[in-house]
Amino acid sequence: MLLVLFQYVSAKRIFEDQDIKLTNYRAKLKTFKDSIVALNDDMVNQSHFNLNRNEDAISYFEKEGLDVATLIPFIKDELYRLNEVKGQHPIVPYASGEGRRMMINTVKILNHKWIIADFSDGEYWGEVFLTYEVTKQRQLSFNLVESFLYPFN
Repeated sequence: MLLVLFQYVSAKRIFEDQDIKLTNYRAKLKTFKDSIVALNDDMVNQSHFNLNRNEDAISYFEKEGLDVATLIPFIKDELYRLNEVKGQHPIVPYASGEGRRMMINTVKILNHKWIIADFSDGEYWGEVFLTYEVTKQRQLSFNLVESFLYPFN
């Protein structure tokens, strides 16, 4: 009888411990699911102004006979290629620090007409707002609309 009582108490303790662990795991799972939903909502909001998710802009390029999947890397590569130009950067309207070059670092294509990008020379940082056009000859032209340089502290 003592052995049965010992087994009962031991099994009850193990069961209660497992029940507590299961309850904790369920609470964590709910928290993680809520976090995933919140992150997905943030991602959708952040990607609103993004050529990849803009059906109207994609349709615009498709009507012109352009493949967006190859066009996006092409546009970015052309902007980055401007970093190689000797002298003053053709897009960035600010002079760089001594012995440095202003270079475009990050490019975000908003739609079929607009781009934002950031630039730096390692000491000074700023951003540019550009318009772009793909000509009938499949050439790109960029036009600087607005720019700013962050204050140096």
